[in-house]
Amino acid sequence: MKKGKIILLLILIVAAAAVYYFYFRKDKEDRTVSFVTGKAEYGYIGLSVTATGTVQPVDTVTVGAQVSGVVQNVYVDFNDVVKAGQLIAKVDPSIIEQQLDQAKATLANAQSNLAYLQSNYDRQNQLYELGAISKADYQLALNQFNSAKASVSNATAQLNLAQRNLYYTNIYSPINGVVLNRNVSAGQTIASSFSAPTLFVIARDLTKMQVRADVDEADIGGVRSGQHVTFTVDAFPNDVFHGSVNQILLRPAVSANVVTYTTLIDVDNKSLKLKPGMTASINIYTQEDSNALLIPARAINFRPDTSVLKKYVFVKAKERLQETSNGDSTKGFREDNVKVITDGGDEEIRSSSVWMLKGDTLIEKKILTGIDDDVHVHVIKGLSAGDEVITNMMTGAVKADNSDNAQRSPFMPQMRRRTPSGNKNTGTQTQQSGQRKQQ
Repeated sequence: MKKGKIILLLILIVAAAAVYYFYFRKDKEDRTVSFVTGKAEYGYIGLSVTATGTVQPVDTVTVGAQVSGVVQNVYVDFNDVVKAGQLIAKVDPSIIEQQLDQAKATLANAQSNLAYLQSNYDRQNQLYELGAISKADYQLALNQFNSAKASVSNATAQLNLAQRNLYYTNIYSPINGVVLNRNVSAGQTIASSFSAPTLFVIARDLTKMQVRADVDEADIGGVRSGQHVTFTVDAFPNDVFHGSVNQILLRPAVSANVVTYTTLIDVDNKSLKLKPGMTASINIYTQEDSNALLIPARAINFRPDTSVLKKYVFVKAKERLQETSNGDSTKGFREDNVKVITDGGDEEIRSSSVWMLKGDTLIEKKILTGIDDDVHVHVIKGLSAGDEVITNMMTGAVKADNSDNAQRSPFMPQMRRRTPSGNKNTGTQTQQSGQRKQQ
């Protein structure tokens, strides 16, 4: 019995020690409060809509044939550079030449007949004036003369047509450019009856390309001409190409109940890396500012836990306004949302609040914010460069990690953000710690 009581007593002592450690000693350790802060710094921020599109030349010309026949020669091939007026193909002219000879013979016959009937008319006219012939004979000679003149005009037109058809057997390039497509080979027969067959497709200038982007109807409201565009293509995944919105076509395209609008984007292609037909992954920046005062987005969502921070003094924004009503930058902030027009479009201005740490005092400060890309927030009014705002709070003996890894779940994806120039934009954060006073 004695041994059992001793064992029971030992168990009670261990349990009491555990309770003391977890509820009293651990509470003392938990008195340490760490704050993760972010510094207000100038940098780039922007909002964009994504789309896919196809790279195309700005201007392409389809070259066809206006006469039928057998293609005698083809003088250019794919990717050849051609000049305006350069001979690029030739149709066999033998049939057209025979038609030209026939038209010449017809014209000569008509001219000979006209000369005979003109002399006959002149003779009949003189006899009619003398009263030697009847009026009917005079009118017959006049009618034959006029008919002969019409036959000459008709034969002349037929000759001109044959000459023009002979000219069309030579196919010339209408512009300076590059041959994108060749649909004909020597010896091939082409028939130009109701429509001209396509022989070549020539792009005017491949140093200036155009991307036809399909923008969803939910995003098209923020897209305007002149906005900055970046995109990538699969052929050069590490290169970021730049362009600008030229035009939004008002004709919608519907596919599987999804409405998109074709947006034309002008791109400089002096490097000739972009090829016609490439698929582009596009970002259209509807709002952007390259010199904006930025704070971490988590700062505007931070709210201190007053039950934990019992040794800290809290100064609310309204109290702060009353204390520093003379000249405080936050005085007169409007709580309702408004919109202002910026270079990137309509930017919604919101009233928010952040918390700042000064010694053992937590100060709430009202600010006006603009663009929010879920990583950083544009501060329009209320803060200055270098001001530090609290983004997170941690209690316990765990040391605060300034890199924000301590406050992120390991299962959450880590997002990297790029500016339109392709450089990573990362924010810096500082850490401050406050120590509770021991009772």
